[in-house]
Amino acid sequence: MSEALPDLLSSDAERALADALSSLLADRGGLDKALARTESGQTYDEGLWQSVAADLGCAGLLIPEGSGGAGASYREAAAAAEALAAFVAPVPFLGSAVVATTALLSVTAGAGETSASVRAVADLLGRLADGGTTAALAIPFATAPGPGYPTSVRLAGSRPGDAAQGIARLRGMVTGVADALPAGVLLVPADGVPSGLYLVDMAAPGVAKRPVVSLDMTRQLCDLSFDDAPATLIASGPVASRAVEVALAAGAGVLASEQVGLAQRCLDMTLAYVKERRQFARPVGSFQGLKHRLADLWVEVTQARAASRYAAACLATGDPDAKVAVALAQAYCSEVAVHAAQECVQLHGGIGFTWEHPAHLYLKRAKADSIAFGTADAHRAALASLVNLPAR
Repeated sequence: MSEALPDLLSSDAERALADALSSLLADRGGLDKALARTESGQTYDEGLWQSVAADLGCAGLLIPEGSGGAGASYREAAAAAEALAAFVAPVPFLGSAVVATTALLSVTAGAGETSASVRAVADLLGRLADGGTTAALAIPFATAPGPGYPTSVRLAGSRPGDAAQGIARLRGMVTGVADALPAGVLLVPADGVPSGLYLVDMAAPGVAKRPVVSLDMTRQLCDLSFDDAPATLIASGPVASRAVEVALAAGAGVLASEQVGLAQRCLDMTLAYVKERRQFARPVGSFQGLKHRLADLWVEVTQARAASRYAAACLATGDPDAKVAVALAQAYCSEVAVHAAQECVQLHGGIGFTWEHPAHLYLKRAKADSIAFGTADAHRAALASLVNLPAR
């Protein structure tokens, strides 16, 4: 464990960012709009994303100032994730501004890559920072962090002229990818000798995406297929493996903050409702049974916030305890979010079970998040290994 524990209280900058996002989302991305969008053909709100990404600079939070970003840290990214989760905002913040961006930053920090690949990554980081494009890592959303190179895509045979242009060809399919529907660029891990991480233009020939019906339609998944699709190598061997590993770890860490934001909003909504809803001439919130359930939930959310903030702080400083912190946060926050959403539905009574009420959006997001980047059980197993707990 680290000798000095980080400050888990929100900084002024983090609070200001969260407040600005909440104000924007209340004006532009209210729950009524999010609910209506789940029934439309375009479930992601690209207009809202442009406001979040460009106007508030959330797309470039992790990108250095020299590349056009904000030069912030995972703490600010976690604060943004909490605010976005409170409105179940249908924007690709997690997939693009956190996961894909982390992979690209890892590539730039890696040694031994060609100058062409460095220029390609630098150019993409600049376009991500100003909201000009969105990227996604082509890996199933359920993939847990850890060593290895999870991919179902492989290198295909080259065509005449490919070598001179630095083009590789990819073939294969990736299922259940999050935040790929609005993406303009894909980061695709592919098997080869050695394995590599490739940039693929979503509009390139041979690239196809198919939306799938997802439990959480505010973050609709899609299947990607590559049929001799042209790609540019940006990292290979250990550098590529490291980029994928740190991207998944960052995604899991920031997802914990998203789960806390969701749980807190469910608790707030439920508290407000039970104070107003009356039975037997008294607010239902005055009944002892409900008081105990909500008090228990408050304790869970408070503990989850501490775990998620510790994970974000460790990621922000590159603390060697980061893997432990992320596994701990996901093992706990995942189940707290589901519990909070379930209580929100149940304690709203009959109205909580209707389609018109937004409670089901939170429950669906919480259940979908509970398998994202690995289940709570998977993270508990990883945690046991990391801290050398003996198996039963």
